[in-house]
Amino acid sequence: MTGILKGMRIVEGSAFVAVPLAGMTLAQMGADVIRFDRIGGGLDAKRWPVAPNGNSLFWAGLNKGKRSIAIDMKSERGRELITQIITAPGEDAGLFLTNLRVRGWMDYPTLRQFRDDLIMVTLMGDRHGRPQVDYTVNPTLGIPDITGPEGQDDPVASAVPTWDLVAGNLVVSSLLAAERHRLKTGQGQDVELSLKDVAAATIGHLGMIGDAVLNKDERQKAGNALYGAYGQDFVCADGRRVMVIGLTRRQWSGIVKATGTEDQMKALAARLRVDLGEEGVRWKFRHEISALLAPWFAQRRVEDFASDFNAMGLTWSEFRTTREAVRQDPDLSDANPMFKSLPQPGLGAFPVPGLPTTFSAHPRQDPVAAPELGAHTEEILGDVARLSDTEIAQLFDQGVVESPSFSASKSAA
Repeated sequence: MTGILKGMRIVEGSAFVAVPLAGMTLAQMGADVIRFDRIGGGLDAKRWPVAPNGNSLFWAGLNKGKRSIAIDMKSERGRELITQIITAPGEDAGLFLTNLRVRGWMDYPTLRQFRDDLIMVTLMGDRHGRPQVDYTVNPTLGIPDITGPEGQDDPVASAVPTWDLVAGNLVVSSLLAAERHRLKTGQGQDVELSLKDVAAATIGHLGMIGDAVLNKDERQKAGNALYGAYGQDFVCADGRRVMVIGLTRRQWSGIVKATGTEDQMKALAARLRVDLGEEGVRWKFRHEISALLAPWFAQRRVEDFASDFNAMGLTWSEFRTTREAVRQDPDLSDANPMFKSLPQPGLGAFPVPGLPTTFSAHPRQDPVAAPELGAHTEEILGDVARLSDTEIAQLFDQGVVESPSFSASKSAA
């Protein structure tokens, strides 16, 4: 965490990946991020992956450093409270993130009646307002059709929700841009973006739409090969698999030198009458190149060349499972200042990442564990909604709000 956004208060009503990620990122930059959920937990409360006891690691991962309030969102009083919290006064407040917009209640025109300078950032599924998730956007745009082993007909979906991650960070950028506009003009605004548009824009930026329009041949699956240049995986003598990248001319010459295949590559280039120093040429003749390199790796264990590859500055890595990576890579441990082993409520202790960014004007702070559902209900009702102790107690008694501490004290009584 860092304190660069200290003093800013953001309210989040969300589910899935993108908006929770945005709120968590802002919290790790020092903002006070208040997440509201229905009593008993929202859509993400039990989402996989889960710990051995069934508690959600997903929830813990995407809600670090936030404050949590649990409210009966179906009741009129519960909705009034959420509106009060979103539109509460304060120069650095009145900022709302959501992908759960509800017309006539939790939408910009309605909320703006209570705070004229409100900034609301809404992530939709597509620009028409239809629901979408990563696993539906990806097939729509053709990405699974170019993913997977060469020659395989079936599409391959990604295990990582790429568009959610891109969209989440764009939600952060959009909120900060709108907040800068408000600082200069005093005006709030309604900010909208959609998951599908984020994905469509990204593939356009990468030249993939132009490729589909202008070129006759459709892009095919290429397995683990690096599209458009040279990068390939190889199985070594110990059965371990490595990825070696020759994207730039320097990277390519490093591979050739490290493997001692200079003469073979020169002979190949002469036979084909091409310059293997060109990225596109390496892509076109990747199979011929790999046929020359594969025997070199097949005759060596990873430990036989790892030190030399690192000393030469080659771009390479070994394939691991996530479990192996956690056990073997110090960058996923407390040796990396970004991580700290934390006891997570209801889960246990494991390395928890903080903000990847460092700011020279603000020292890095340790990550903060995700709260239990409703852990901050009482303090939010008091310091944000400005309710009295008597009013807060009545809300608990009426079942409009809930918190672990109140439930525990009631049980003890």
